[in-house]
Amino acid sequence: MNRRQLAAAALALFATLSAPPARAQDQFPTRPVTLVAPISPGTAIDILARIYADRLTQVLGQQVVVLNKPGAGGIVGAEFVANANADGYTLLFANSGHAILSLLNKNLAFDPIRGFAGVTMVGAAPAIAVVPKSLGVADLKEFVALAKAKPGQLNYGSAGVGTSTHLAGAYFAAQTGIDIVHIPYTVSSNIISDMLSGHIQASFDPLAFVLAFLQNGSLRALGVGADEPIAEPVKIATAISQGVDYRYTTWYGILAPAKTPAAMRKRLADAIVKASEDAGLRRKVEAQGIVPQTRTLEAFDAYVDADVKRLAPLTVGLAK
Repeated sequence: MNRRQLAAAALALFATLSAPPARAQDQFPTRPVTLVAPISPGTAIDILARIYADRLTQVLGQQVVVLNKPGAGGIVGAEFVANANADGYTLLFANSGHAILSLLNKNLAFDPIRGFAGVTMVGAAPAIAVVPKSLGVADLKEFVALAKAKPGQLNYGSAGVGTSTHLAGAYFAAQTGIDIVHIPYTVSSNIISDMLSGHIQASFDPLAFVLAFLQNGSLRALGVGADEPIAEPVKIATAISQGVDYRYTTWYGILAPAKTPAAMRKRLADAIVKASEDAGLRRKVEAQGIVPQTRTLEAFDAYVDADVKRLAPLTVGLAK
């Protein structure tokens, strides 16, 4: 090797050694990503997590797997993610119930708000005020009038104390000034059967939960707690169009441990937004009665904070 070749080789070696090492976030992800569903298989969060996992696997180029960690109303799964490495590889698929965990449980080992950072909200399911057809009311005004004529005599069912369906009903009662009795259930399907048999008179649910019964006419939807009416597959007017100031939605989204690097969260958020644009994915999400909508990073955090402030007064006295 002559002197010129030696000089060129030395220059190339120097350039290689002096180049900054590739940062982990520039290559992220380089291995499978775990999406924790803090609830049992077959529920809305689990179904959504699997819908997104399939599409995100394609977008990210790495396998995204769903891990179910049910227990204690979402606490088990949330604590698992809160204690995971903040490296972007372990994420939580949560809903509105996550945000109020600390309002319902006094001695949590983690902070459901400050212990997490928003990645992306993926959708929201507006609550629908539903009654059995046999109750004989045709709209929300008639239901409110009946409840005011019979204070404490009408019951509404929910999936349990502190759940979104519980708070949806409590918020409706607060907004309308009515006195209705909350009946918590451990088996959600019993809410439907007890409405049909007349044991309870109302529930406040996502569309997917009650759709079949609205279509066969055994249940009646009085109004939806959203800014826009539902047009398909059934028509449901908004509460506000009936003069009732009621807006209530359950949000669904993906969170990361709070110290996850911003660049990694941005990479994940961009991938989830891209996945959300897929027409097939959107149809699957809508089939669950959920309206696809994305809010990313700090905008998602702000949305969650506002939701907590709005719901906090409803949780007074519920903490364990």
